[in-house]
Amino acid sequence: MEKTVLVTGASRGIGSEIARRFALEGCRVALNYHTSKKQAEELAAALEECLGVSAGERILPIHADVSDRKQVEQMFAQIQGRFGDVDVLVNNAGIAQQKLFTDLTEDDWRRMFAVHVDGAFHCSQCALRGMIHRHRGKIINVSSMWGQIGGSCEVHYSAAKAALIGLTRALAKEVGPSGIQVNCVAPGVIDTEMNCALSPETLEQLCEETPLGVVGTCRDIAEAVFFLADSRSDFITGQVLGVNGGMVIG
Repeated sequence: MEKTVLVTGASRGIGSEIARRFALEGCRVALNYHTSKKQAEELAAALEECLGVSAGERILPIHADVSDRKQVEQMFAQIQGRFGDVDVLVNNAGIAQQKLFTDLTEDDWRRMFAVHVDGAFHCSQCALRGMIHRHRGKIINVSSMWGQIGGSCEVHYSAAKAALIGLTRALAKEVGPSGIQVNCVAPGVIDTEMNCALSPETLEQLCEETPLGVVGTCRDIAEAVFFLADSRSDFITGQVLGVNGGMVIG
């Protein structure tokens, strides 16, 4: 797969594994990060060493707060200058917060939507300029099972992730005639830093509620994203692929 791929929120967790999957398949990968510069640069160096390429040849760690339109525009200009147009966009950047709905502040609510939804909006619009011109491209949004079924004490997170699902379905219809596929991956309980905050008791309960009886891995999500970016999925668009061990059906 000789493509240019942008993964937002690529410095750690699911994002880093997605970036790794594409890089090892020979793609040019832009690793977007906001606050985790050190992790992004370390990932880039590790991938370059593994691939045997020089710094910046195929891997580009790049800073941008995806909720800021100006920073996103600048990021795409940098990618264009280095690798050309983005062929595959993975909107993975996200934040998490557990809080009672009655305790949420306006800033909590706005920041959650700014990163998840505004970020996908900004990046998708920028990516689509080239995709529509070339009549091809893939956009994969990373949502969550909580966007499908809702999560207690994560109302703003669940609502933002649900919005990503709505964006996916509507945008797929709009850009389908231009030969572009837009899909969504909805992870279940995944072994990430975000979930490290959960107590052992909570994790055990979530495992018991998952038919397969285990939590997922970042690689599980990366494989799903890679499939949706591959030519094998060219007739799939507007879909939500649940990678959740059977916890959410349908």
